[in-house]
Amino acid sequence: MRRRIFNNVKSLWYLVGSRVNLLRKELSSMLPKLAARIDSTLKLAEEHERCDKAKKLVCSLNKKCGYGCQIHHLAYCMIIAYGTEHTLILDSKEWIYHKGGWEEVFQPLSNNCTDKGAANFTLWPGIDGEDQNLLLPFVDYLKSPPPYLPLAVPEDLVPRLLKFHGFPFIWWIGQILKYLLRPQETTQKLIQEAANKLGFRKPIVGQMFCMLSHEEIGLGVHIRRTDKINREADFHSVEEYMQPVEEFYNTLEMRGKTKRIYLATDDPEVFKEIKIKYPKYEVIGSPEMVKYTTLESRYSDESLSGILLDIHFLSRSDYIVCTFSSQVGRLAYEIMQAYNVDASERYFSLDDVYYYGGQTHHYYEAVYPHKSNGDGEIDLNVDDVLNINKHYFNGSSHVKNIRTGKEGLVPSFKIQEKTESVLFPTYPEVFLALD
Repeated sequence: MRRRIFNNVKSLWYLVGSRVNLLRKELSSMLPKLAARIDSTLKLAEEHERCDKAKKLVCSLNKKCGYGCQIHHLAYCMIIAYGTEHTLILDSKEWIYHKGGWEEVFQPLSNNCTDKGAANFTLWPGIDGEDQNLLLPFVDYLKSPPPYLPLAVPEDLVPRLLKFHGFPFIWWIGQILKYLLRPQETTQKLIQEAANKLGFRKPIVGQMFCMLSHEEIGLGVHIRRTDKINREADFHSVEEYMQPVEEFYNTLEMRGKTKRIYLATDDPEVFKEIKIKYPKYEVIGSPEMVKYTTLESRYSDESLSGILLDIHFLSRSDYIVCTFSSQVGRLAYEIMQAYNVDASERYFSLDDVYYYGGQTHHYYEAVYPHKSNGDGEIDLNVDDVLNINKHYFNGSSHVKNIRTGKEGLVPSFKIQEKTESVLFPTYPEVFLALD
């Protein structure tokens, strides 16, 4: 019965399309406006047919976590849909951050295919390897994970990326996020008005943001306090944040020029403290928005506006000082890559190394041999694969050597990120910009 209905509808479409096309040709000379309306109607019908035929993957946005976590969840959905050649359908009804849904804040993921329709869906990974419409769970509950999970990069891009970027995965996720976070007109207006009000000096041209010369350099600082301290992250003093800020500006020889900070924080006292202790810095930010960062106000339109602006201005800064235990810090660092050729080194994290929630692993590799001299060190051979645990500010990193199974310290300059590549489907038109 299903096949019969499908064939009948297809045959009816051919019949109606053929006769309407004949009518359109007859009307084109006599009534051009009516012919144009018929063209528009046919186009909509064709789009509906294409969407109806596409294999879909449904992603629910309402993961019970903060804004940065939810955006990372959506990016994970996009990568899986891309890798498995499914059309991503975003279910954002009653989104906890904005009840009107994703499409009222950002542009829809597709102009043609935005709902599930009447298709049947199966929970990932589906049944017997068939090409099916799928419901994708949160990464925490993902069974039979595909190879496309972070930190994997499409292998056909890797040779080119390695030539100009220091961390290919960060470039890759930056492009995904740039697409997902295309603002609606009202959101773009919010950003522009905030930039004007705050005096953020980077001029906005559409969705591209021009880099400034050293005369008008900008530096973003994300200082996280309140609910995260002692639960997800350690306390770090203002002095700890400002030390890498001062080192950054010292390398630029900023004598006699304004040193600016965009400050994103959930503690209003930090604004006062920096202005008292570091009076030579111009501090840009919104102390009045801090009240919306509390747990009680987190899921409000005001809170959404605040976090949108913080991440936007942090990602447009020339350098970020943050904690990578924070989703906001990592998200700003990722988005930064989409607006610079290579911003892989434009950050300082006071705690964690970079990671992506739900990643399969995070490997480094040894580029120089090392012989332990005690003091908690371990040996390395060139090309040893390592699990990275932590970078220290003394030039050492704590790793586990996969070959020997031993854990310990090694000099940080002797290791580097290992790029994991996976064969994704190839869509040549997507990568024209790289050519």
